[in-house]
Amino acid sequence: MNRRSLFGFLWRTCLFAGLCSVLAAVWCWVLRLNPVFAPLYLRVVGPLLLLALIFGISDYGWRAFVADLRESALIASAQIRANKTRSALTALGVIIGIVAVTLMGTAISGIDAGVDRSLAGFGDDVFYVTKWPWRDVSDWWNYRNRRAIQTSYALPINEWIAAHPGGPLKVAVPTRNSGTNVVRGDYRVDNIFMLGTSSDYVRMARSDMLEGRFFGELEAQAARNVVVIGYDVANALFPAGSPIGQTVRVGGHNFEVVGVAARQGTFLGLFSWDSMVVMPLTTYRRYFAWNNDGELRVQVDAKRMDEARDELRGLMRRVRQLDPAQKDDFEINEQGTIREQLDPIKNGIALGGLVITSLSLFVGAIGIMNITYVSVKERTKEIGTRKALGARRRTILLQFLVEAVSICIVGGLAGLLLTRVLTSVVAVVAPSFPVVFSPTLVLWGLGVSVVTGVVSGFAPAWQASKLDPVVALRYE
Repeated sequence: MNRRSLFGFLWRTCLFAGLCSVLAAVWCWVLRLNPVFAPLYLRVVGPLLLLALIFGISDYGWRAFVADLRESALIASAQIRANKTRSALTALGVIIGIVAVTLMGTAISGIDAGVDRSLAGFGDDVFYVTKWPWRDVSDWWNYRNRRAIQTSYALPINEWIAAHPGGPLKVAVPTRNSGTNVVRGDYRVDNIFMLGTSSDYVRMARSDMLEGRFFGELEAQAARNVVVIGYDVANALFPAGSPIGQTVRVGGHNFEVVGVAARQGTFLGLFSWDSMVVMPLTTYRRYFAWNNDGELRVQVDAKRMDEARDELRGLMRRVRQLDPAQKDDFEINEQGTIREQLDPIKNGIALGGLVITSLSLFVGAIGIMNITYVSVKERTKEIGTRKALGARRRTILLQFLVEAVSICIVGGLAGLLLTRVLTSVVAVVAPSFPVVFSPTLVLWGLGVSVVTGVVSGFAPAWQASKLDPVVALRYE
């Protein structure tokens, strides 16, 4: 096997392997196989296609390829300038397709960012000890009959943490919560999440203070009527002034505002500090009925999550006085539980959206293919002349591929520019929606444009390269 034949075999093999990797990734995703496989297959697609390109050019000949590419680019530029209206209308289909696909990609990235931002409020290093699991259960009656989680459990857990400073657990915080309304004069906000907790809560809170401070240990022990309010609550009740030191009525009782949390933002109704009020647990106990189960939030070492879970489970069994043969009558939940339930929904939205928007790009590709066929027909005699003068099939093939790809790249760049403008408008009109227009999206958009040009222009270019010069020269 000579060198040229070896390169020809290698680029075909790499191209075939890359396409098989794409199909395997799609197959794994559709069948919900091991989630590691699909990203693994997609990760090797880029290197395989790059190798296919390098080996393909080596098979073609690097000097010959550069010379033919330069000539093809000049011819493509001349053809686009000579047929401006036709080229613009053809590129319009690609522009619409690229805008649709990249807008969908931007929306998917925005949904991911919004969900991540909302879930950050739960903390990725915090365990939530509750009576109920954060998932759907069929035997709900077994969970209903469990004993309530007592806020007093935090004391022995914190004592254990103090005795084991190198352990995986950092701090345990008791909480109680309910819905309430907050009033200041003529201003009122309803359906506010009210949380009663200890002063240690600030250690695990995923929000900075915009104004003021969090309540202290002395205020918690004395059951002072102090409260920290969220950003949206502060804006609704104090549109023209600072809330610090002012009095609000929470559930019919007067409280002094000592702090305002910085804006966190919300997305799809997920957890957010912005619509919360936080008060000492002792104050909560004095004014509000214990009509719901308590909860423990335990901050742990994020690098030792499994060890921390096992340690916390043992401590909870000890404070709940469970025999070795008894099952756990509590749940240790974490942020990942919610993410696991949201991921299938996000993936379904992403797949459906990309399939639908890809149809517009498919229509644009058909337009490119149609115009390239027309161009081949119009220039049949020119093709015959070039082949009669010694032009090789691959030179003709490259020429028409470059023309198709050039139109697609122009359309892709225009589509990306239009997408950037539209995302900026969305960011102004809907500031709560996280818009993510990243350089990766630009590279994907250009990559899709090039692939569209190659796929749609290959059949006409192949037909042009196979023309018999004798027949082509006699074509009228």
